[in-house]
Amino acid sequence: MSAQALEVVADGTALQARGLRKVFGSGDDATVALDGVDLDIRAGEFVTVVGASGCGKSTLLNIFAGLDAPTSGTVWTATKPALMFQDATLLPWLTAQRNVELALKLRGVPRAQRAERARQLLDVVRLTGWEDKRPHELSGGMRQRVSLARCLAQDTSIVLMDEPLGALDAMTRDHLHDEIESVVQEQNLTVVFVTHNMREAVRLGDRVILMGSRPGRIVYETVIDLPHPRLMDSTGVAERAADLTTRLKAGKAYLEGADS
Repeated sequence: MSAQALEVVADGTALQARGLRKVFGSGDDATVALDGVDLDIRAGEFVTVVGASGCGKSTLLNIFAGLDAPTSGTVWTATKPALMFQDATLLPWLTAQRNVELALKLRGVPRAQRAERARQLLDVVRLTGWEDKRPHELSGGMRQRVSLARCLAQDTSIVLMDEPLGALDAMTRDHLHDEIESVVQEQNLTVVFVTHNMREAVRLGDRVILMGSRPGRIVYETVIDLPHPRLMDSTGVAERAADLTTRLKAGKAYLEGADS
């Protein structure tokens, strides 16, 4: 299947946030989830976002996905993103193929085209031969691959991933790192990937963004220039992850090239 053409503005931006602020509640009960978030993500970039629970990572993805609105500030996306959750959220009574077909149906794809397109997408995520299996017959990693195929069925060049591998064992996660990386390259996708795992962030990301809490804000970002392929346990990944963990704990507003 050919890679999709990216729908982007002239400067190559795929997602953008300016002065993003999100407040839940009001008065004394108000919680500032995000405050002053400025972010630009280039088309084809794989950006990983790391931070403690409650720092606004998922809120940021929900706003980019259009599931929530900011209290103030602006958000722009080149095309409507697809959102992939930690839980595959597949319908248990449908087969893998039917779960993907449902996403195509909701997009308005004619019935005559859905089955073939769903099989193509399952082939993209290396699930040929598993089309007729229901979720309980698939491993956790396979269910997440069906979820990824369902995202691709939305015909978007932007995929938002909210800790999609957090519930998987280490070996399955390592395998899916390779699978996700391959699909992203083949389909020319722009990805924002939220994780708690710093090594995972370095392993996958072209750029890592660290978010501090109370309120949620970007405290540091850096380009990961390690060569591919990368391994979670490699010295380079481990060293960069350790440095980023130290910076996140410090909670200071570092910027790349502006360290003191």
